[in-house]
Amino acid sequence: MVGAILRAEGAVVFAGSLLLYFRQDGGWLLLALLLLSPDLSMLGYLAGPRVGSWAYDAAHTYVSPALVLGFGVFADAPMAVRIALIWTAHIGMDRLVGYGLKYPTHFKDTHLQRV
Repeated sequence: MVGAILRAEGAVVFAGSLLLYFRQDGGWLLLALLLLSPDLSMLGYLAGPRVGSWAYDAAHTYVSPALVLGFGVFADAPMAVRIALIWTAHIGMDRLVGYGLKYPTHFKDTHLQRV
């Protein structure tokens, strides 16, 4: 049941982020270019599972995009807002399909399930 709740939460974050992104006049090109960019953090696994999980988790928590979003709102920087919304959409999309934060044991060990 907990997994279903977390997936539903991911769906809401994904859909809500995209809705807000397009309400901010975000375009398809920027979305296409950046939607999967947080997954570049998987390159950290080239240095081993401990470094890889840290790098992946750093790019897949809501803390950093929330800070970028806050900056964008308060500094009246619409590009920062759009980037933050794409970033949160990516995280929500990952949660929706079952990818979670990584444990340092193995890439497949996540807080949602073993993938």
